[in-house]
Amino acid sequence: MTGLDSLGQTDTSRLTRRGVVVMGRGIAREKPMFALAVLFSVLFGATTVADAWVLGWATDHVIRPSFADGELLVGASVVGVLLFLSAALLRMVSVVGRRLIGGIVFYRLVRGDRRAVTRRYLELPMRWHQSHPTGQLLSNANADVEATWSVFQPLPMAIGVIAMLVVAIVSMFLADPVLAMIGLVVFPALFAINVVYQRWQGPLMTRVQSLRGDVSAVAHESFDGALVVKSLGREADETRRFEAATNELRDASVAAGRIRAVFDPVMESLPSVGVLLVLLIGIGRVESGAIAPGDLVQVAYLFTVVAMPVRAIGWVLGELPRAVVGWDRVRGVLDEQDRMDYGSVRAPGEGPVSVDLEGVEFAHTPGEPVLRGVDLSVVPGGVTAVVGATGSGKSTLVSLVTRLVDPDAGQVRVGGVDLPRLSHAALAEAVAVAPQTTFLFDDTVRHNITLGADLDDETVWEVLRVVQAEQFVAALPDGLDTRLGERGTSLSGGQRQRIALGRALIRRPRLLVLDDATSALDPDVERRILDALEDWTRANGGLTVLVVAYRKATIALADHVVHLAGGRVVDQGTHEELRERSQAYRDLVDAYDEAREELDHE
Repeated sequence: MTGLDSLGQTDTSRLTRRGVVVMGRGIAREKPMFALAVLFSVLFGATTVADAWVLGWATDHVIRPSFADGELLVGASVVGVLLFLSAALLRMVSVVGRRLIGGIVFYRLVRGDRRAVTRRYLELPMRWHQSHPTGQLLSNANADVEATWSVFQPLPMAIGVIAMLVVAIVSMFLADPVLAMIGLVVFPALFAINVVYQRWQGPLMTRVQSLRGDVSAVAHESFDGALVVKSLGREADETRRFEAATNELRDASVAAGRIRAVFDPVMESLPSVGVLLVLLIGIGRVESGAIAPGDLVQVAYLFTVVAMPVRAIGWVLGELPRAVVGWDRVRGVLDEQDRMDYGSVRAPGEGPVSVDLEGVEFAHTPGEPVLRGVDLSVVPGGVTAVVGATGSGKSTLVSLVTRLVDPDAGQVRVGGVDLPRLSHAALAEAVAVAPQTTFLFDDTVRHNITLGADLDDETVWEVLRVVQAEQFVAALPDGLDTRLGERGTSLSGGQRQRIALGRALIRRPRLLVLDDATSALDPDVERRILDALEDWTRANGGLTVLVVAYRKATIALADHVVHLAGGRVVDQGTHEELRERSQAYRDLVDAYDEAREELDHE
C-alpha cells in the first residue's frame, strides 16, 4: 500500500502523462470500437452546435418576422420545425450510439483484464498466494480492474466534444468576434479550474482507491473466519476492526467530496456568467445594428451547452488518478515474475508410482528452513505414513510431493521423473491430494466430486461407497444434486472430509496423498475407508498412498512409517520397529491417543 500512498505525492503532470499512457493502451486494444464511439460523440457535438444555428435562424426568420407581421409564417415555421427535428433525431442516434459503443469498449477492457488477472492467479505458485491476502487479490481482479478502465466511460465523449468546442468557437466568431472573445476568456478559465481541481483531488482519490482495497481485505477476512469469530465471541472486535477501516475510507471520501463541493458550483456557474456577459454586451450590439438578434441567441445558447463538454474533459482528468492506481495494482499481478514452469513428460511410467526425495530443503521465510536435507523413498503400491509433531514439516512435505511448491534445494521425483519435468496435465493425472483443510464449492455433491468431469453417476456412487459416504449422500434431499452451501457448511466435518477424499479418488490417481484428511472421522469409519480403499486400489491397477497420520490405528495400517522431527527424517521403518527402538516416537503416538481418550471421557 505504501506505493499507492506515495502516488499522492507524484507531480500532477507526471500523473497525467501516465494516465495518457494507460488510455493509449486501452485505445490500442479496442481501436475499431473506440473510433466508432468517438465518431458518435463528434456527431453529438455537431448536432448540438447545429441546434444553436437553427435557434438563431429561427429567431431571425420565424420569430421576429412573425411578431413584426402579426401572423405566423407557416412555411418558415415548418422549415424550422423540420430542422429542429432533424437535429434532435441525429442527436438521439449519436447519444445512443456513443453510450452503447462506449459501454462495450469499457466492459470489453474490464473483461479482458479480469480474465488475464484470473489466469495469472492460476499460474502463480502457492508460495506467491500465501504472501498475498485474499481480499487484496479480490480487489485486484474487481475494483482495481474497473478503476483502470473507468476513464473510458467519459473518454469517447471528451475526445468527440473537443471537435464540438472547436466548431462552437468558430460559430461564435462567425456570428460576432466581440462576443466570441468572451468565450476565449471563459473557456481557458474552465480548463484552469479543472487543472487546480485535479491537483487537489488526485491524491485524495488515490487514497480512497487504496482504502477500498483495505476495506475489502478486512471484510473478506471477517466473513471467511466467521466460524472463529462466532465461536470465540469476537463479533464486537471484528465490528470495531471493520468500523475503523470503513471510517478511514469515509473520512477520505468526505475529504474528496469537500473539494468537489467547492469546485463543482464554480464549474457550473462560469458558463452562466459567460451567458450574462454575452447578453449584457450583445444587447448593446444588437441595438447598434452590429449583429442580428439571432446571432446573439446563437452565441448565448452555445455558452449554455459548452459547459457539459468542458466538464467531460474534467471527468477524464478526474478519473486519471484512479486509472493509474488501478493500472499499477493490476500490472503488479500481471507482471509478477514468480512462476512455476512445467515440462513435457506426459506420464511417470505405469501403475503405482514411487516417490523419492533427495537432499530436499525448503523455507517459507529465507533463513528459517522448514525441511532440512530430507531423504525419503516411498515404495510404489504401498502405504507410507508420515508422523511428526506439529511444525515438524509434514504438510510442507506434502506440498513438495504434490508440487504446490518447489524445493529450495534437492530433488523430488515421482515415478522416477523429476517433478519439474512432468507436464501440468500429467502431474494432475498421476497425483491427487486430500488436503488438511477441506474445501467444498457452493455446488452440488456431484460437481464437488467430479469438478465438472464427464463421469456417470455410477462411477460417482462407486467412489462414495469406498469413502463410506454413500449412505449420508443418499439421505440428502436431492441426493447427488443437493447443493452443499458455501464451503460445504451444510455437512459435518467428517462428511466434508469424505467428499474431499472421494474427489481425489475419482480421478483414479497413481499416488494418493492424504494430509491428515481423516482427522474428523471416528476410528471405525476411518478403518472401513482404508479397508475399502485397499480393495478399490487392487481392482483399479494399484495405488501408492502417502498419508500424514496421528492415530495409532492409521499408522499401524501403513507398510512403512517415516518419523519427521525438526524438518528432518529422524527414523523410518515399520510401526512396530519404531515403537521398539524410539522413545520419542512412542511418546508422540501415545500422546495423541491419550489426548483423544481424555476428550472421549469428557
